[in-house]
Amino acid sequence: MGHREDLLEGAKRCLLDKGWVRTTARDIVAASGANLASIGYHYGSKEALMLAAFMKMTEEWGESVGHSLQGVVPSGASVDERNAATWDAVIEGFSVNRQFWQVQMEVVGQLEQHPELKKTFAEVLPSGREGMVAIFEGVDDTEVGAEATRTVGSLYHALFIGLWVQWLIDPAAVPTGRDIVEGMHRVLEGRVLDPADTPSGAVSDN
Repeated sequence: MGHREDLLEGAKRCLLDKGWVRTTARDIVAASGANLASIGYHYGSKEALMLAAFMKMTEEWGESVGHSLQGVVPSGASVDERNAATWDAVIEGFSVNRQFWQVQMEVVGQLEQHPELKKTFAEVLPSGREGMVAIFEGVDDTEVGAEATRTVGSLYHALFIGLWVQWLIDPAAVPTGRDIVEGMHRVLEGRVLDPADTPSGAVSDN
């Protein structure tokens, strides 16, 4: 690899080990074997290099998810079974990539202080939603239309972020894939206040 690639790999390691705020240019140099001048030459600034490294890590995560889901969904599975199995695989992936998801949370917290970072997040948001549809429907990204990205993709993305935050707080409290599918059915069918859930002895308003 050349200095540009070495710097990128070094920045990725630093982000995982030290996070966004604590990583310095000298940390990246030490991790990459390059020199300080090469950061400016290849990337313009330490922040630009870290952003490139972060986006590369996110891209690699998306690719790894695609590979990890191969064989997870049984042939002939129903829509519910596919969704449940996919959510289980995604949640399991949080544990496999714990440092990466911790860095993601830290980076989100930096958006207001770094306009360029926020702008980049906004630019890749549609592709992230598109990728969510592709993952859960078992199709290629190129098969996902704009309407599906805007509606279904936004829903999957919102659920994904919520589960990720819940997992960071307490992994044991994160619902299973079947729980998520059942919850979606209850909302859509108007069963949010299901009588079966009424505590024994509770007084009904009716």
